[in-house]
Amino acid sequence: MTSPDPRHLTVVDHPLVQHKLTLMRDKTTSTASFRRLLREISLLLAYEVTRELEMTTITVETPLTTMQAPTLEGKKLALISILRAGNGLMDGILELIPAARVGFVGLYRDPETLQPVQYYCKVPKELDARMTIVVDPMLATGNSSVAAIDLLKREGARNLRFLCLLAAPEGVRRMRDAHPDVPIVTAALDERLDDHGYIVPGLGDAGDRMFGTR
Repeated sequence: MTSPDPRHLTVVDHPLVQHKLTLMRDKTTSTASFRRLLREISLLLAYEVTRELEMTTITVETPLTTMQAPTLEGKKLALISILRAGNGLMDGILELIPAARVGFVGLYRDPETLQPVQYYCKVPKELDARMTIVVDPMLATGNSSVAAIDLLKREGARNLRFLCLLAAPEGVRRMRDAHPDVPIVTAALDERLDDHGYIVPGLGDAGDRMFGTR
């Protein structure tokens, strides 16, 4: 992996991640294949974003002896999907961490102002005691991500991570300025945003491609 800013941004450059991302960028990739690739890549990204989960040891009996073995400590982590496209990343992570608590934040981007508008919020209890991972495939302007994390901090979340498939420099700066304490993990840092707030070169609208509404 590379880390342009190890305090804030980690770009996962594992060959499998980059190969799957290239397939997802291709406009000829079908909806079914896009959805499958998003699930697969989310599993790989999940390894990195959960690297700092707290650990403890317990006593276990192997077939040969007794040992002190590592295990996760504390409350189950929380996964928060920014609707609707975040569900594609979340579904894959839940295959890896099925006991995670799950929440949803509904935001849409006003096409004129590019500002987020909230329409739904349902999150797990005791966020102050959980690592909370916010998932959304695209970190574009950063406005929706900042709004979601603002909301989660008001709900008590303190140990937050943000996981996305693609990030634009503009969105990374916006997140760093608003929430410098929230690390970002992504598969790629793309070139820029266009005049409509889409990531370039990007892969189009992740929600439309995932749900077949393009």
